[in-house]
Amino acid sequence: MTQQQAQQAPRVHSRDRDEGLKGTETKAAFKTTELIVYVLAVLGVLIASAVIDNSFGADPAWRYVTYLTVGYMISRGLAKSGSRNPKAEGE
Repeated sequence: MTQQQAQQAPRVHSRDRDEGLKGTETKAAFKTTELIVYVLAVLGVLIASAVIDNSFGADPAWRYVTYLTVGYMISRGLAKSGSRNPKAEGE
């Protein structure tokens, strides 16, 4: 090793660079517990509206399903907002 090489800063390896930027930070939507909870909540609302008599009809049930859907979309958007797109960085 020459004196110039000894004076250079040590080489730092990042996981992304070492792995060739293969993946993203977050999982696919179907692999998350968010999707499972969302589907179970929607099923619960729809089953409750079918089982309970006139006090909980179709209109409020679909309104709650809409609220759940918006909440799920926001949660996935927040999860993906911190992720990086390796293809966009390499261009």
